[in-house]
Amino acid sequence: MSVSENESVANGKNSILDEIGAEANSRVYELGYLLVPTISEEELPVQYGNLKELLATLGGVAISDEMPKMIQLAYSMIKVVANVRNKFNTAYFGWIKFTMETDKVLELKKKLDLSPYFIRFLILKTVKENTIAAKRFVRGEVMHRRPPVKKADDEAAVPINKEEVDKEIDAMVAAV
Repeated sequence: MSVSENESVANGKNSILDEIGAEANSRVYELGYLLVPTISEEELPVQYGNLKELLATLGGVAISDEMPKMIQLAYSMIKVVANVRNKFNTAYFGWIKFTMETDKVLELKKKLDLSPYFIRFLILKTVKENTIAAKRFVRGEVMHRRPPVKKADDEAAVPINKEEVDKEIDAMVAAV
């Protein structure tokens, strides 16, 4: 092996070690967010793409995500943009699971705080394996239990004859 081959092999090992070190410093996070409902349907994919691009510029790698969807909020939320207080009853809800170095997450938070498009967001530490979303509970799909039907008072309960029941059981056992 020549000297240049030894150097390239050594450089390859160093780059692999650098990648392993970078992965050891990165963690898995999940970002849940509410976007203002004033965003048009045509502009929504653009804002979604901008968020994914922001993650990429900070060294984040998306694992799984969901396109934001319009939801009704449980209570009104207020966002102050350009000294104007805006009140929202609906918003676009979305989430993205990603890996990122721990020191870059604070920078991501600061950039999201400055964005006029985010009403609220939450960044959580999570695990990579749990990427499949569970089926959501929807109120309309609840199966109602029927009340038990009461017997009419004129129907009397028939007493059980133990001897007849024993004979029927013995006949069934003998047939097997």
